[in-house]
Amino acid sequence: MERGHYQDDHLAFGELAEGFIRKEVAAHYLAWEDEGIVPREIFARAGELGLLGFAVPQEFGGLGVADFRFNQILIEAFMDADCAGVGLNFALHNDICTPYLVELTTDEQRERWLPGFVAGTAIAAIGMTEPGAGSDVAGIRTAAVDMGDHFLVNGAKTFITNGINADLVIAAVRTSSERHRGITLMVLERAMAGFERGRNLEKLGLHSQDTAELRFTDVRVPKENVLGEVGRGFEYLMRNLAQERMQIAVACLARARVALRTTIEYVGQRTAFGQPIGGFQNTKFVLADVSTEVSVAEAFIDRCVLELNAGRLTPADAAKAKLWASEMEFRCIDKCQQLFGGYGYMREYPIARAAADARITRVYGGTSEIMREIIGRDLKLADRG
Repeated sequence: MERGHYQDDHLAFGELAEGFIRKEVAAHYLAWEDEGIVPREIFARAGELGLLGFAVPQEFGGLGVADFRFNQILIEAFMDADCAGVGLNFALHNDICTPYLVELTTDEQRERWLPGFVAGTAIAAIGMTEPGAGSDVAGIRTAAVDMGDHFLVNGAKTFITNGINADLVIAAVRTSSERHRGITLMVLERAMAGFERGRNLEKLGLHSQDTAELRFTDVRVPKENVLGEVGRGFEYLMRNLAQERMQIAVACLARARVALRTTIEYVGQRTAFGQPIGGFQNTKFVLADVSTEVSVAEAFIDRCVLELNAGRLTPADAAKAKLWASEMEFRCIDKCQQLFGGYGYMREYPIARAAADARITRVYGGTSEIMREIIGRDLKLADRG
C-alpha cells in the first residue's frame, strides 16, 4: 500500500538526509558505537545542510516550517541506514527541544540561542529525569531558589540524551513546593559554574548516543534563562510530550520496517536442509505476521503525524501510537532475530544491534504502563460505574 502523506518537498528533503547519512555518518557509525559518543562536528555539518531546527523562524536560520513530516523522514533515514544512535541524538535536538526553544522563548532568548541551535554549534538536551523521578515528572526535586536577579540551582539529572555534548540543557526544576505549579523550565548553559557532567552511561544499546548524569551545585542561572513563565513548567512539558511520543513511535515503526526488510533478504540467502529457509512455511507465516503488524502500525502513525501537524493530536492518541509502536517493534524484531539463528546474536549483524537498541523504547518517553494509564483515563471508565 502506497504511503500518501509525503509530498515532493518531503521526499527531496529525505534524499538530502540520506546523502548526508551515507557520506557523513554510516561509514563511521560502528566506530562511534565503540567510542560511546558522536563527534560534535557532525551536528555542525548537519546544520550546514539545513537538517536541524526545521521549525525555527527563517530570521534565525531555520525553515520556519512546523511540519513533523520532515522530522519523520529524517528519523526514517537514520533507521534505514542502521544508525539509530545518531538518529536519537538528532531527534532529541530537533523533535523534542525545538518546541520549547521556539514557542517559549523571548525575542532576546531567540537571538541568543536559535542561530547556534540551527547551525549545530549549540547542541540541545532536556533534563527531566532524576534518580528518584522518571515517569512521575511532578516528583522532581532539583531545586531553584529565587535570589533576586537569578536562581540558585542544586540537584541532579540522569539518563540525559545528548548529556555530554549538550551546550543548552532545558532543565525542569522546582521553584516552589506545589506539586504541579511548582515546576519551572530554565536553560542551563555549558559554561555555567557548578554545572558538571557525570559519566557517559554504559547502556544496553544505542551506544553512540551519549547519555549522561548531570549535577548542579549552586549554579547561578539568570532569570533571563527562564523559559516561559515561572511555575508553568509541568504544563509545558505535558503539552510537548505528544510530539516526543510521536518521535518514538516513528522510530519504532522505522526500525521494525528495516528489520523486516533485512530478514526477508537474509532468509532468501540462508539455506538449511538444502533449501533457502525463506521457503519454509514457518518462515512465511512469521514474516507474514510481521509485515501485517508493520503495515497496520504505519497507517495509524502516519495519520497521527498529520493530526499532530493540524494541532489535533490528543495525549491519548499519542500514547496509543507510542504504546503500540514500541510493543510492536519489540515483538517483530524478536521474531525476525529468531530467523537469523545464532547469527542474530552477533553484534556485527544489524538485527542484533536493532534488538538491543529497541529495548529502551518501551521505557523512555513514558513506560508502556504509563501509556496504558493515559489511554485508560481517556476511556472515562470511572464515570460509567
